[in-house]
Amino acid sequence: MIESLDIANLGVIASAHVEFGRGLVVVTGETGAGKTMVLSSLQLLLGARADTALVRNGEDRLSVDGIFAVPPHVESRVEESGGVVEGGELIVGRSVRAVGRSRAHMGSRPVPASVLSDIVGSMVTIHGQSDQIRLTGEAAQRNALDEFGGSAHGELLDEYRRAFRAAVEAKQRLDSLRTHAHERAEEMEDLRTALAQIEELDPQPGEDEELAREAARLTNVEDLRALMGAAVGYLAGDEREGYTGAVEAARSAHVQLDEAARFDEAAAELVDRARSQVLEMEALVDDVSSYLSRLDADPQRLAQIHERRAAIKNALRGRAADVESLLRWADEARERLARLSSPHSDPQAVERELAAAQERVLACGRLVTQSRSRLAEELACGVNEELHALAMPDATLRIDMEATKPTSHGCETVTFRLQPHPHAPARPLGQGASGGELSRVMLALELMLGRTEASSTFIFDEVDAGIGGQTATEVGARLKRLAASRQVIVVTHLAQVAAFGDQHLVIEKRDGTTSVREVRGGDREAELTRMMGGDPHSKTARRHASHVLASAVSQSQG
Repeated sequence: MIESLDIANLGVIASAHVEFGRGLVVVTGETGAGKTMVLSSLQLLLGARADTALVRNGEDRLSVDGIFAVPPHVESRVEESGGVVEGGELIVGRSVRAVGRSRAHMGSRPVPASVLSDIVGSMVTIHGQSDQIRLTGEAAQRNALDEFGGSAHGELLDEYRRAFRAAVEAKQRLDSLRTHAHERAEEMEDLRTALAQIEELDPQPGEDEELAREAARLTNVEDLRALMGAAVGYLAGDEREGYTGAVEAARSAHVQLDEAARFDEAAAELVDRARSQVLEMEALVDDVSSYLSRLDADPQRLAQIHERRAAIKNALRGRAADVESLLRWADEARERLARLSSPHSDPQAVERELAAAQERVLACGRLVTQSRSRLAEELACGVNEELHALAMPDATLRIDMEATKPTSHGCETVTFRLQPHPHAPARPLGQGASGGELSRVMLALELMLGRTEASSTFIFDEVDAGIGGQTATEVGARLKRLAASRQVIVVTHLAQVAAFGDQHLVIEKRDGTTSVREVRGGDREAELTRMMGGDPHSKTARRHASHVLASAVSQSQG
């Protein structure tokens, strides 16, 4: 509930502090005094759009701060948003600059206005005269009926919406598959052909590089033989040419060093190194000779290599730069082909999926329709009882439902029809009903819907417009009844309604400045007298106001 409100520089209000009590809080005041500004300040705390026109003339900004008593589930949501709730109280603030951006705070933390709407707005429901127009719309009537169903009906709606979304998604996939069926078939065929080529080729990592080296060797075999032969000659020597090779020279050097070591032990290390060099050069001669012995021209093998390299190059074209990349491409192609071949991408399988989803929509839709039919009867019955007590004894509200093809909100349209008397036709709300009749229908609906809404605070902005007399008394009594379980704030111009208030706040305007004060006792009688058009200084008028108060108290207790 709303505990207090501080307003600064909002419209005609320079500064005001308002404390709200429990039960029924009535707000009254002369036309133009600023009752709308109080509501505007509350709407700002509930996340409404910041309007710079609300800033008081001559001031650079307005500010509104409120304290709300919050239940545990709202407290946890505030803490999840980083805010703080102390002693079950939440402080909410909003400031709007005449030039610039607005700011919002919740629980000592800056937040977007949308967070206020989501969290603080969940605790307060505002209904004004504009809602009469809203309630004439088909969507608003359907939503009102669904809200009346509470959580149990809400679960049926959620299940239906999930089923409808699944059917829509299946239909979209099927349309896409049908539209691109030719492209899909071509892609699958291309992937199968490419994978078959790669699997038949069976390339190995690094094979392309190895083949390139082998091709170079076979192509240049004669040059290699000449070069390797010369190398062997330089290493091993050539008896026919009569020169000693490097190996024999190394051996001779080793003998000389070994002889020198007899005279100086320091030369022993050189002997060991020379011996190692001789062994290494002998091994080198053997390896070069072995390589030379294997150097044979093999035109057939060279042709095979060229053919293999051409096949690998063809497989790489447009897919990869080397064999390793080609193997990765093949893995991705298999995954893509698996997706294209899966039931999820098969038009026939998706057709079956769509048919099942549509059946699910119809099944869930039947449950929603049955629930709405029951709720429509219950809501219409309750509203009619209220209308009869609100001086419309012959009026009947009907809630008709007409079957339609499934949509996102159900399988029927919902239409509220008002029959003012048995001999008049039942017409949709807004067609033929007077302002007073529409106000009473609206109030009756709000009284019924208020029994199921989760909000802890209701605010009614002159929903009693167009009525008076005994009907106004009945309106006050019903608002009092609604306030038995929650806080109800009512902006009213009717004394018969105001008399039922547990707390009475008066909006007054003096010298261009608006203030808010709570009235009790004689001051309250004087305000009620003013509202009834009497002279507050007249004893007779004051006695009439006192009688209205006493009658309201008696009716509330009865």
